[in-house]
Amino acid sequence: MKNRITKKLIDRYYGLSSKALEMARKVVVKGKEKEAGEIFKMAECYLSDALHFKEKGDLVNAYGALNYAHGWLDCGAGLKIYRVKDNRLFTV
Repeated sequence: MKNRITKKLIDRYYGLSSKALEMARKVVVKGKEKEAGEIFKMAECYLSDALHFKEKGDLVNAYGALNYAHGWLDCGAGLKIYRVKDNRLFTV
């Protein structure tokens, strides 16, 4: 079946979001540290939630949490809180 959420899919998207978070941390715009910190905190919490749900076997909520995590990171990119150019990891 094509439209299935699997542990492999969760692991793939967890890796992508973690990589995006790591990248964003390195390029915070001067003067935007507070805003970036809030975004990073939310992304970290949702990444943690994704692992929790995955461990419980709740892959739907794990996938949802990953989407929220990445959404926060994309928002920061769109608001130019950090300078990212990688269009594979961010909507830029």
